[in-house]
Amino acid sequence: MNRTVLWALIAGMMLVLAGNAWMPVTDPVESNYALTAREMLEAGDFISPRIYGNFWYDKPIFFYWELIAAFSLFGVNDFAARFFPVVFSALNVGAVYCFAKKLYDERTAVCSALVFATTTSFFYLSRAIITDMAFVFFFNAVLISFYLAYRSGNRRLYLASFFFAGLAVLTKGPVGILMPGLILLVFLLVRRRTRELMHMMWVPGIAIFAAVGGYWYYRMYAMHGMDFITNFFGVHNFLRATVSEHPRDDVWYYYTLIFLLGFFPWSFVMIARVKAKWQEIRHRKWSEHVIFLVLWAGLVNVLFQLMATKYVTYTQPAFLPLAILAGRLLRDRERFVRRLAAGMGIFYLVLNFAVAVPLIQSHSGRAVAEKIESVNTGRHLVVSYGDYSASTVYYSHERIPWIVWRSEIAHEKPAGISWDAKNVMPFMAIEDLPVGEPIYVTCIPRQAERMQRELPNAKFRRLTERKYLDLYEMVIPDAAAKQKGSMD
Repeated sequence: MNRTVLWALIAGMMLVLAGNAWMPVTDPVESNYALTAREMLEAGDFISPRIYGNFWYDKPIFFYWELIAAFSLFGVNDFAARFFPVVFSALNVGAVYCFAKKLYDERTAVCSALVFATTTSFFYLSRAIITDMAFVFFFNAVLISFYLAYRSGNRRLYLASFFFAGLAVLTKGPVGILMPGLILLVFLLVRRRTRELMHMMWVPGIAIFAAVGGYWYYRMYAMHGMDFITNFFGVHNFLRATVSEHPRDDVWYYYTLIFLLGFFPWSFVMIARVKAKWQEIRHRKWSEHVIFLVLWAGLVNVLFQLMATKYVTYTQPAFLPLAILAGRLLRDRERFVRRLAAGMGIFYLVLNFAVAVPLIQSHSGRAVAEKIESVNTGRHLVVSYGDYSASTVYYSHERIPWIVWRSEIAHEKPAGISWDAKNVMPFMAIEDLPVGEPIYVTCIPRQAERMQRELPNAKFRRLTERKYLDLYEMVIPDAAAKQKGSMD
């Protein structure tokens, strides 16, 4: 590997590793993964994801295995929770460099790797406790293996595609094979090389895919039956594709904005470079490499745009081909690329410790969990009102039920193929809260006034002063006080 890329990779890993120990787990996404892995580790069950003591079918198993492995190596702490995203970030940079060098040359590879490693999206994903950095690596490895096999004629490399597709499915679900499979199919159609499909070693390939990616699904179905099928495939895959979880984000320009912001600063550099060289690009015959990379990046964005539910990380697999295309456009300006990459590295270093660390600390339930441990010496009931904080559960080891009125529980509890099926936290009716003794309530400050209006006769005392999440002491004087007050 080029020395520049190697040192940049080492510096980048030191940066994200150095900040990990000061970055607690945040809500609402990171805490679900961390809490699930912690409960699996404590239960000694490495097959069935579980959270709040319930089986949990949100994602496949691979990322939980990553967390469990890190917790086993380093203990259950913040550094461990963010360890494997760093590992896979390094693997992704290496994949960009190696693939670009195979396609083009050393200079293009250096530029491509530096571009990829200094995007704002990489800065975020390299430390985020989510599946995406591992999934991006496996997804991209499917297509890299395919293209190298296709170009070289070494068809044994097709087996690597099946292997990585199994890992992608084990990380994110069916999209791990369906989307890269569609991309390579469209590429072969465009190149009029569909006969290559006959040479892809399907029998041993499917056997490898089934062994790597299928066994866990078989075990889950054998253990949990249709409950697993309904929730995993129904709610967390079919529903995401057909019904928007966040309707306001379901707009046609969503992933265009993600490209501009997530690929910053290189998105604007690419636009300027394409504009300057448009006539040359327009009249030049595109190489097969460029066609493959453009189809890869374009189809990832188009296919995810067609899905109803949209997240900022969904189109990250497009960033590898975009980085290589950017590296190709900028190969004759390597000094500029190195300087801008160095500048972005310094910027991220400052951003990491001046903004990211304090912001993440403020959006975690760790401080509230520490407060609960210090004040709840009598082991009184701890509950949550309003937006639920799984990170408080993760850090406190308390069983914290979500309190709602009895008439609302039926709506909030899991039911069929609907977004309500994601609410697997423990519930408790407000009517069943104990009277005459302290109850500790975690609540977002902006929702605290509503809680006090709903229980106007209860006595409240705020125990913390935070912007994201606070702890309140509540005492309900008698049973008559548990009457729903005004919501206005």
